[in-house]
Amino acid sequence: MPEAPIGRFWLPSRPGNPELAAFLEMIEEAVLLVDGDAAVHYANPSALQLAHRLDADPKDPDNPHALMALLPAEAWQDPDGNGWSGEVRGADGELALVARRYPWIVDGRAAHLLLLRDVTEARHRQDELRRRHGELQQAYARLASAQEQLLQQEKMASIGQLAAGIAHEINNPIGYVHSNLVSLRDYTSGLLELIHAYERALAPKLDETTLATISEVRARVDFDFVSTDLPELINESREGLERVRRIVQDLKDFSHAGREAGWRRVDLHKGLESTLNIVWNDLKYKAKVERQLGPLPLVECHPSEVNQVFMNLLLNAGHAIGERGTITLASGHDAARDEVWISIRDSGPGIDAEAMPRIFDPFFTTKPAGTGTGLGLSISYGIVKKHGGRIEVANGAEGGAIFTVVLPVHQAATSVRT
Repeated sequence: MPEAPIGRFWLPSRPGNPELAAFLEMIEEAVLLVDGDAAVHYANPSALQLAHRLDADPKDPDNPHALMALLPAEAWQDPDGNGWSGEVRGADGELALVARRYPWIVDGRAAHLLLLRDVTEARHRQDELRRRHGELQQAYARLASAQEQLLQQEKMASIGQLAAGIAHEINNPIGYVHSNLVSLRDYTSGLLELIHAYERALAPKLDETTLATISEVRARVDFDFVSTDLPELINESREGLERVRRIVQDLKDFSHAGREAGWRRVDLHKGLESTLNIVWNDLKYKAKVERQLGPLPLVECHPSEVNQVFMNLLLNAGHAIGERGTITLASGHDAARDEVWISIRDSGPGIDAEAMPRIFDPFFTTKPAGTGTGLGLSISYGIVKKHGGRIEVANGAEGGAIFTVVLPVHQAATSVRT
């Protein structure tokens, strides 16, 4: 190869430049000097080693032209005279090089100075760091989800204990008030009957003045209305107390199994109705409930956990409805598969196609910021999976979303109490 100048310097082979020769022989970067006809005027040892690693030409493995072939076509175009830089890969995709091309002069003609640095190991380390970072993110998401589920379970257990205590305290006064109303109804009925008997017996024997006085008092107290309305008031009071007793019982049923360690055979319809009563205050102003429930066998489960699933699905159904709509509850039994299912359908807009695959992901929510944690469906999914079941979600043909909870009737190898 003839000697040729590099800028104002000469090639390292020229005796007059031992420092430059030593520097280019020593550095790890591959250095190539290429003229405008793509002829290589110089390649330092690092460039020859790098070309050998590429193994592009078995007959001439140290041919530095293999390095030039890695550069894309735009690397040789230089409209602004500033050169080019970028990252290139070997044919197998494993070798990664940072390449730079600078405009240069060889024998007074335009040429190119190429610098290439092997960054394969650095890229491998970056890829490994990205992979580890992704694993850490997934582990953190799982940990956060598990922590939230533990907090939810602890909260449910606390609510269960509180509800049981409150229910017991409320039931005592309700019991004697209810008993007193029954007695009051009987007493009132007897007193009214006695008054009417006196009226019939004494009316013919009283003088006109006394009758007039009695009539005036009767009109003033509106006795005719009171005598008919008083039994109705007592009956309505009794119905109100019965409603309170049902709510208290529903609260006990909803939370009772939070204090139970084992599996129990329960009526899912009863749990669904209890849960509906608990959340009814959030639903009653915007939704009416329609029931299409079929007969179900008793199901082995943790009732409070299943009730928590029902609560999440009912509240989500209510949130999906705008001003006014319908929530439809349906159920059925697949005897062949030993499964039962309960579906909760809302009349809202349904679930967007892009959101559907992520609907059970932890922290994913379609609600406005600050109005949802994105954990309700994720926790529900985990509870149902723990029971050996599944949650299916779909958009209804007539609109709205349908969540279907499928549970096995019997659990394998469990100790079940009725």
